[in-house]
Amino acid sequence: MVSLSKQSLQASIYQESLFEFVKGFWGEIIPEEPIWNWHMEYICNELQTVAERVFRGQPKEYDLIINVPPGTSKSTLCSVMFPVWCWTWMPSCRSLCASFTHDLSRDLSRKSRDIVKSDKFMDLFPGIRIRSDQDTKSYFINNDGGLRYAVGTGGSITGMHGHLLIGDDLLDPQMANSDLEIKTTNDWVAETFLSRKINKKVSAYILIMQRLHQNDPTGFRLNQKGAGDVRHLCFPAELTEKVTPASCRKFYGKRGLLDPKRMPKSVLQRAFGEFGEFGYAGQMLQWPVPRGGAMFKVDNIVICEVSPVKMRQVVRFWDKAGTAKGGAYTVGVKMGIDYDDRYWILDVVRGQWDAAARERMIEMVAKIDGYEVRIGVEQEPGAAGKESAQNTIKRLAGFKVQGDPATGDKETRADTFASQVNAGNASVLNKPWLHEYIEELRFFPRSTYKDQVDASSGAFAMLSKPRIRIGVL
Repeated sequence: MVSLSKQSLQASIYQESLFEFVKGFWGEIIPEEPIWNWHMEYICNELQTVAERVFRGQPKEYDLIINVPPGTSKSTLCSVMFPVWCWTWMPSCRSLCASFTHDLSRDLSRKSRDIVKSDKFMDLFPGIRIRSDQDTKSYFINNDGGLRYAVGTGGSITGMHGHLLIGDDLLDPQMANSDLEIKTTNDWVAETFLSRKINKKVSAYILIMQRLHQNDPTGFRLNQKGAGDVRHLCFPAELTEKVTPASCRKFYGKRGLLDPKRMPKSVLQRAFGEFGEFGYAGQMLQWPVPRGGAMFKVDNIVICEVSPVKMRQVVRFWDKAGTAKGGAYTVGVKMGIDYDDRYWILDVVRGQWDAAARERMIEMVAKIDGYEVRIGVEQEPGAAGKESAQNTIKRLAGFKVQGDPATGDKETRADTFASQVNAGNASVLNKPWLHEYIEELRFFPRSTYKDQVDASSGAFAMLSKPRIRIGVL
């Protein structure tokens, strides 16, 4: 029996386990002593499971999404160590690695390159060398054709294809309040980044990030059709019901902390002060809504199967959009107030229609509601907004309809309605539209869409200030 040399044995140990590889090469790129925690080995094992199917050329079972707080070594594990470890099994493996800026992505790539060029790696894996004709911090290739390519979100990756597509913090935390920035990021991921797979059946997408918004890249992917082919790991800084898989809750221990050494209660308290309520909920707890709820405490809404027989007043308010099958939604919320001064959300009509289809829908719903239901139409600023509202009012001749010029931001307009919801003075009927309605309120003002909130705010304003301004703009 031929005994393995100590060097060959060490190389075999590192090759067999990504986590052992991480432990062995940590000191090559990070001068500080490592603080090991259970989540690091768990994430390594999950990454290894995905990669091994790629090595064998087997169809992927799922894409992998990992949500963990900042400061938990997520980039070191996923973006730095993992692509290099893959070369020990499959030297021809190609990894495309993206982060929200090119500078960040390039710095992570540099660390990967430093490992490959380290004396330790070259001694243990002498067959893997970076080619001298393609050896930069952002893009390097080995002598078997394996590569690691770094790109910032939105950057060009024309001509590049990967066995592994790794997204590491694809959205800038400073831009998480920008609907445009979020849409731009998600469009780039869906239309550009994910199109660069070498083999669509085999190549895997791995996303690791802290949660920032309901529709951040994690939310966007989980809500896509076919999201059943996603394995989702969620490890908040504190034990919550969001820990996924649930079997990992036991690792939080009696103190209920993900990483009690690096993130004890004192550190988390400082993080709360630095991030604020929303930032802490997203980045640390991996749920971009504060624990008590956002602006609307939706747990205080009473869900009912039937409404009271009589209402003191009933209105329907329309928040209009004009793009078919895209963009914002046109929403008409029917709301009533009963004789106990309780507010009821009775019906929600919601769709993405062009202007002509939208106007037909508004007219049809008005006829179904009946002439006793007052109608409000939001009037956007400017001449075009005024003209659009006037046209709707003309089509609704004979109904009690009024225009309502939009003033202030959406949060300000929603404030008085939110007060009634939070006081437990609102009920909603259990209808097919209920889930999407509640979820929009839950995440507002960081919800993906805000049209249902806007329409509800307008309806509430009509009920709380009962005056009829027929056709007045």
